[in-house]
Amino acid sequence: MDGIISERPQIATSWQGVVRFLHKTPRAFLPMRSFSELKLIAGRGIEGDRYLIGQETGFYSHKPEEGRQITLFEMETIEALRRDHGIELPPDEHRRNVTVEGVPVSHLVGRRFRLGEAIVEATRLSTPCRHIEEILGKAVFDPLINRSGLNCKIIAGGTLRVGDIVRPL
Repeated sequence: MDGIISERPQIATSWQGVVRFLHKTPRAFLPMRSFSELKLIAGRGIEGDRYLIGQETGFYSHKPEEGRQITLFEMETIEALRRDHGIELPPDEHRRNVTVEGVPVSHLVGRRFRLGEAIVEATRLSTPCRHIEEILGKAVFDPLINRSGLNCKIIAGGTLRVGDIVRPL
């Protein structure tokens, strides 16, 4: 094999997505409210959200987690729920902060990426819980297994707006 160079196929590692919807709520059980922009605070979370570190009032606040400062959810999952399961899940009902399109969330765990002007690090995939079924009255638990979003910590804060680009660093 001396002197022979084998070529490997190029694997596309580039992607670009967009922020479609932004939501937060100040306390557990309250409906998520839509916003055109959110203020992301490095190391803490989203200003005014239920999981802002130091002011937690969310359902899982008794289980503090640095990596849950901001959460993402795919538009593609919303479409798949409608298409494959006949379930309507508007962006304000999935209980995540940022609805994105074109972002490969399941492949980002452990990676940093740009979310508008902010930089976040994906810590783990979100897991569905029965709590969302209680709130919504919809059987979404099983269809959301392996598709219920992405938890991230905020490395560099800033203002995040609907329409902002999401891309790798």
